[in-house]
Order: sequence, then structure tokens, then C-alpha cells
Amino acid sequence: MQTEASILVVEDQTNLRDSLCLTLESDGYRVLAAADGLEALHLLKAQPVNLILSDVLMPRMNGYQLYNRVRGEDRWLTIPFIFFSACRLDSDIRYGKALGVDDYLVKPIQPADLLATVRGNLRRARQLAYHRTVHHPTYTASKLDTDPLTVGSLHIAVRQHRVWLDGWRINLSAREFKLLVHLAQRTEQVVSLKELIQVTHQRSVDKSKAGILLRPIVRSLRRKLGYPAGEMDCIETIRTRGYRLIPPEGTPQINS
Repeated sequence: MQTEASILVVEDQTNLRDSLCLTLESDGYRVLAAADGLEALHLLKAQPVNLILSDVLMPRMNGYQLYNRVRGEDRWLTIPFIFFSACRLDSDIRYGKALGVDDYLVKPIQPADLLATVRGNLRRARQLAYHRTVHHPTYTASKLDTDPLTVGSLHIAVRQHRVWLDGWRINLSAREFKLLVHLAQRTEQVVSLKELIQVTHQRSVDKSKAGILLRPIVRSLRRKLGYPAGEMDCIETIRTRGYRLIPPEGTPQINS
């Protein structure tokens, strides 16, 4: 039996939701259930949750919308978030992972796979919490609770988790936001891959692995800032070393 942790299951199909809850409860977890993203948000505000397991396609508020709302709140930033869906195309899975979700399961979900995924993500969350507290206290969520940043035409309201480029509002995932803030606090300095991966993933990995994990985040961030594919512009790649933020001047073509 597991040490009791609280799991929030978000699924609009009653039979599947009940089945997932039963599997988790039988393994010793305390389970909260919601039929869609809106109901899940109400539960999150009322009770502590250690992990979120959410379907993608749901009425009122889908899984993608729920994920963005959760990652937009500092108090929920470190909760592991797992998508599960009948959408099994590689493009669907890549899109979910590109958002920054911690894991992605494809329906039908075998109980053994569900429990292994939940256990692994909870274990990693506990390890990261310990690592941040004992070894790297400067990398806590409160590190982002600083004054607003202005870098060229880029304005970052750190406390509100909001970004504007020359007046245009830019919506970023939690990892994109943390990476951008960290670079903005060190404008025109080369920030190493290992330092950035600690900021975005709270992980210590070698330089090669860090580069692989950071590349899609940087690519997505560049696109959201309005730069065409293949162009670095304000976020420069310093080969084998890291990335550097150059103050952007003027507004590129923003995709609204």
C-alpha cells in the first residue's frame, strides 16, 4: 500500500472515472473526482492535491484549458499533471508534451500502467521537493516572486505570470515562463543548459540531456514571441553552452 497521497481524477465519462478511482483507491490513494475542468478547479481551490490525472476532451473546460489554468497559479506549479486520452496520434501526444505536461497515457489504460505512472510521478515530485529545499533553496517557486521585468520591448509581470511584447499579451506555459524570466534576469549573459534545466524541470542532468529537454521549450517560446521557424532573434543559441536573451526591439509578427 502507498503512503496516502491525494489524486484528482478529471474525466467526463462516469464509468471510466469510477474505474480509475477504484484502481487508485485500491492502491491506498485518496481520490477526488471531477467531471470536467471547471469542477476540477473548484476542488483544487478547496482541498490539497498531490497529482492531477486529466482527460483531454471534456465539455465546458477541456484538459488543455485546465492545464493552462493550473500552471498559471504559483501554488499549483509543482503538482504533477498527467494527461490521458483516446487521441493516440503522435501529433496529439507531442502537443500535450509540448505544453509541458508531466506524462501522457493513451486509453484504454491498463491498471498496472496507471499505477506505475502515478507512483513514478509522485516519487519524482517528492524527490524534487526535497532537492529544492535541501540542496537548491534558490530554485523554489518563490524565486519568481520578484518585481516586474522590462527587457527592451518585452515586459514580464512576474507575480501575475503574464508577458507582453510591445503591448501584445503572450500566453506561455509554466516552463516557458520560468525559462524566459530566468533569461530576462540575466539579459545578454550566456546561461548554461544545466542551469536552465534546473529552473524549468528541477532536475540535474548532463548537458546533452538538458539540451534535448530544453530545445522544444525554446522553440515554442520563440514562436510565441512571433519569430518564424528557424530564426533565433532575441533568444540566441550558444552552441554546446546554453542560451542568451537579447533585448527585443519592436514587435515581430505576433500570431493571435
